[in-house]
Amino acid sequence: MAWLNKIMVIGNVGTDPEMRFTPNGKPVTSFPLATNRFFTTSDGERKRETEWFDVVTWDRQAESCNQFLTKGQRVYVEGRLRTRTWDAQDGQRRFRVEINANRVIFLDRRPAPGELPEGETPEFDEYMGSVAPDELPFE
Repeated sequence: MAWLNKIMVIGNVGTDPEMRFTPNGKPVTSFPLATNRFFTTSDGERKRETEWFDVVTWDRQAESCNQFLTKGQRVYVEGRLRTRTWDAQDGQRRFRVEINANRVIFLDRRPAPGELPEGETPEFDEYMGSVAPDELPFE
């Protein structure tokens, strides 16, 4: 019998990624990822539904994500779902479902140094493609 555990998500990075190291020195970077679903209710009202994912990357990919990703950037993440379980200090059992990513593709192109005329900064829309700042699910 075959098994499959695969998830593919496109969304916006919720906070700057955080890198840490395992006791063996292996780099691991994590960041929250927000996806939006827009729909129209039966009353004709346009709504947005946001789903958050915790993404974990390892090794060279972890180093790249830590170095090049920032809050608000759009990325494609592919990997498998993993559930972590632990006992909290209050004695309660805690669960966290996260994406253990084996592929992260940066969808926003950042201008290279010197690509813009001196003193000029890129517009936010250049970073976010067609996503307007007020459509982002975070501050």
